Amino acid sequence: MPRSSRSPGNSCGPRKNVARVPKEVRSRRVIQRGRNTCRMTEEALSNTAWISRLACFLRTQAHQVLFNTCRCKLFLCKLMGKTGVLILCAFGFWMFSMHSLSKMDVWQDDSINGPLQRLRMYQEKVQHHAGEIQDLRGDLNQLIAKLQKMEAMSDEQKMAQKIMKMIQGDYTEKPDFALKSIGASIDYEQTSATYNHDKARSYWNWIRLWNYAQPPDVILEPNMTPGNCWAFSGDRGQVTIQLAQKVYLSNLTLQHIPKTISLSGSLDTAPKDFVIYGMEVSPKKEVFLGAFQFQPENIIQMFQLQNHPPRTFGAVKVKISSNWGNPRFTCLYRVRVHGSVTPPREQPNRPHPERD
Repeated sequence: MPRSSRSPGNSCGPRKNVARVPKEVRSRRVIQRGRNTCRMTEEALSNTAWISRLACFLRTQAHQVLFNTCRCKLFLCKLMGKTGVLILCAFGFWMFSMHSLSKMDVWQDDSINGPLQRLRMYQEKVQHHAGEIQDLRGDLNQLIAKLQKMEAMSDEQKMAQKIMKMIQGDYTEKPDFALKSIGASIDYEQTSATYNHDKARSYWNWIRLWNYAQPPDVILEPNMTPGNCWAFSGDRGQVTIQLAQKVYLSNLTLQHIPKTISLSGSLDTAPKDFVIYGMEVSPKKEVFLGAFQFQPENIIQMFQLQNHPPRTFGAVKVKISSNWGNPRFTCLYRVRVHGSVTPPREQPNRPHPERD
């Protein structure tokens, strides 16, 4: 609808003819204007509410951001403080561990090395004993094998083996300290004279060339052929043997040829009763060791000494007081002296007189 308007510049000019508007139209216009105003007011109010809400939201978010930032700052401050404490604790723990390690090294040197050394010693002893056990087991197996062989052997084989063992061991199976080959000799000053017989000499035109009579040291050799003996005149005589070394005396063995190979067919030249003395050099004296009797039926006889003084002797005297019937001479084939270099076990000794 056309609206009349007034121009401010033409306020004094003549008015134009304005058509008169009815009241109903005017009221409608007022209502319409009120409605538009309300609508605009509502739109403005709605826009204002939305803006206020946005502002509140933004303010809330800003507050939250600021609050979170403060919390982060506080958290970071606390974290830095605790991190510093942790770093200090870690450094202190590291220093303590280094110090404790040095102390542990010293403690290991003092308290661990000792048991370790003892453990190694025990281990070496166990290994040594294990080796000895293995050796003993091997020896036992060999002994069992020998016993099994001996059980399988006949009685004749056992006897032959025993005889061969005795022959290889020189019958007595004891060391002989009166053997010439190891240094024993005869003391001629304290030995009877050798029996000289005309049949034991060789002559050429009434000139004696040599004497077949054997010297006293023949009794220190293992040759037991007939005639290879030392003979002294009558049935009383003596021989003194310088031993190879000083020993503790235990036994003496006499040996004679058997009757079956004797040229005369008898054993009347064999010694019978005799006495044994131990000779001391300084002072010179004789220590009685025993009195015995030789039986010629047993070609080898070992006599255990009756007196065992606790000292060593370097010489032995055999003093013969009778033979088995020959009035002209007595023959000695072999004399052996047994004993040990080390002191024997103590045995009860009966008192015997000593001769100067």
